Amino acid sequence: MQHQDTIQLLRTALGATQNNGSTVAALCQAWRAQTALLSALPPRFAEVAENFLGRLEAGSLFSEESCSFSQQDLLDHLHVWLDQAQLALERTASA
Repeated sequence: MQHQDTIQLLRTALGATQNNGSTVAALCQAWRAQTALLSALPPRFAEVAENFLGRLEAGSLFSEESCSFSQQDLLDHLHVWLDQAQLALERTASA
């Protein structure tokens, strides 16, 4: 699978989670399974993604009001992460 296809797969998984069609656990599992994409990016990308995923998982254990993490904010950050990953891959391809 090409990295752009993987990014699209993760965008779809994010959308499903935001629309309550999928669980946070399923999103995190899908995200972590994309080792080829994470390996193709600078190491910092994996660190940042894991930080967001860990907070999403922790937050999913509590109701939105009792958690210090906003699930929506974290999902939005993952969208930005995907945008940045796509740019990084494009820069690498054109270099």
